[in-house]
Amino acid sequence: MSRIWKNIGLMFMALCATVVFAQDAVLKPFVLASKGVGDVAQKVEATKAALAKAGFTVAGSYSPYPDATIIVVTNDEMKNAAAKSEHGGFGVAQRIGVTKVNDSVQVSYTNPPYWANGYRMSGELKDTAAKLQVALGKVEEFGAKGLTANQLRKYHYMFGMEYFDEPSVLAEYGSHEEAVKAVETGLAAGKHGVTKVYRLDVPGKKESVFGVAMKGAGDAKYMDDKYIMGVIDFGDIKSLVHLPYEILVTGNKVIALYARFRIALSFPDLKMTGQNSFMKIMDSPDAIRDALSLTVGGKKDAR
Repeated sequence: MSRIWKNIGLMFMALCATVVFAQDAVLKPFVLASKGVGDVAQKVEATKAALAKAGFTVAGSYSPYPDATIIVVTNDEMKNAAAKSEHGGFGVAQRIGVTKVNDSVQVSYTNPPYWANGYRMSGELKDTAAKLQVALGKVEEFGAKGLTANQLRKYHYMFGMEYFDEPSVLAEYGSHEEAVKAVETGLAAGKHGVTKVYRLDVPGKKESVFGVAMKGAGDAKYMDDKYIMGVIDFGDIKSLVHLPYEILVTGNKVIALYARFRIALSFPDLKMTGQNSFMKIMDSPDAIRDALSLTVGGKKDAR
């Protein structure tokens, strides 16, 4: 009998060790699916076909700069998780990028468990991760030294900077429908350099997420997609799928993750100072917030 209890005890300790290991497993923001010679346009079409075959729905796509295309997709697992999560609309989609780097075309995508934990989703989207790997491949995860699930669920870059649950409230309206209409109208007008890439509605909730492209020049350059990525996306493997940014209509409120959180979640290892650092884009968080706020009918300095 004592041997039986001893074996049960060993099994329990092994199970606990497995759980601890899983909790401590390091996740990285992006996955390199493939790289090699090819044509960007042809690779984009092949990628869309592979995604559709794997059961993904393409919500939208855009090219933030030459030789770079981002495809945004969703599926039932993402929609269900979003419906069960507070502000789950931020995690209702995954992003796939196709970009030319020198003579090579890279295909990459957001790592679903990383972003699910960073956005405090109800699940880790492991089935979605498996389907992306089957559809597109997986060479390696990249973009950071890595963070555990526990670290991601309470992530902020440093003391005094925003968490996931501290978004900017860009505007408020009398109803969800009125708020959605204001966002659609503002994005269609594009007066502040912000235009729509996609819209997804979270099932069973009054919640809609809009992916947006941002273009600006002169004094407005600090909110520009190309300008920001030109500073911080300097690695050999490109982190293109940091884009696009999101606007979330939840109930009658229009909100956005503050850029000091949203950018840092994609680039958690980015240095504070130096040539390619947050200091070089220190004006971008406020510029992004103001552009988004003005686009949806709000004011500057939204809180």
